[in-house]
Amino acid sequence: MRHRSSFMNPKPADMPTLQALNKTLDRANSDVVLIVDDVPDNLSVLHDALDESGYTVLVASSGEAALQRTAQALPDIVLLDAVMPGIDGFEVARRIKANALTSHIPIIFMTGLTETEYLVAALEAGAIDYVTKPIKPKEVLARMNVHLQGARNARQEAKQAGQARNALDAFGYASITVRASDGRLMWQTALARDLLREYFGPSHLQGVAPQPVVDWLRRNISQAEAQARAQIEPPRLSVEKGAKRLSFRLHQRTGDTDHDGPGNDGGDWLIIMREVSDTAVIEAMSLSFRLTTREAEVLYWVVKGKTNRDIGEILGSSPATAKKHLERVYVKLGVETRTAAAGMAMSRIRQLHLQFEG
Repeated sequence: MRHRSSFMNPKPADMPTLQALNKTLDRANSDVVLIVDDVPDNLSVLHDALDESGYTVLVASSGEAALQRTAQALPDIVLLDAVMPGIDGFEVARRIKANALTSHIPIIFMTGLTETEYLVAALEAGAIDYVTKPIKPKEVLARMNVHLQGARNARQEAKQAGQARNALDAFGYASITVRASDGRLMWQTALARDLLREYFGPSHLQGVAPQPVVDWLRRNISQAEAQARAQIEPPRLSVEKGAKRLSFRLHQRTGDTDHDGPGNDGGDWLIIMREVSDTAVIEAMSLSFRLTTREAEVLYWVVKGKTNRDIGEILGSSPATAKKHLERVYVKLGVETRTAAAGMAMSRIRQLHLQFEG
């Protein structure tokens, strides 16, 4: 099957063409290769060899064009000439690796510079391999296949992870991955994004997890793997908002810790979130004890261990008003103390088999 290829260098007028090309890239059946070389003959030789081998081929003849194409098309691999006018290959590689959206793309240098210092410079710039000129297409294909297999595996793992995250969302369990070293949100499901915004405001939209979540994660990860082996669940984080609360459960480490320094306190960690509402509990207490809605809310917060001052602040009233509601609750329940009222309420909740965390 012959795939679409392009010799155009992206200019402002070409942007619609590039966007259309991105929509037609057949990534499911073909790897996308970007060839960067300022010598047309080199481009032609590699283009034909790769096209015949079933790859989708993009080309660029300058460093500026290469950076634009990489950012727009996100190729699966880049074949990069080292020496070019303007932005040379070494700088192109450094910029590709510095961009979070393109840093994962493997780069193979093509160079006529065989001195060790240039080869070392290529690897330090971010290349995973290099081939020397004159280019031998069969050698290039062989080296590409080795590195593309890793990229294919990564894409498959990402696809499977995405399916799992969507399934969690569908069942009301949102999920995020947080990098422990800097608190960065590596990814989040749509439900997780909405819940974080509701409970913490828009600050996490900058790509960093809310500080309470980061602090909780760092407190627990040192023992998380040992606890998992012993089948002990690490302490959960719970953030309350009225009768609703958002719980965070540390699930597993998904990233490597090598880049995070010594020890096992780094890496990326999968966190499962779930919102629980006790509205049903409040309604059940209201019906069971014939309480008004406000009296049931006051009793609910008494069960949660809140003082009259706390209850007044939560419900937007004064401590004295909360106390009056509680006194009426005592009469209806036939008790005289907060402890007795809370105990009777908890007993009734258990009888009704309602989910509640006191």
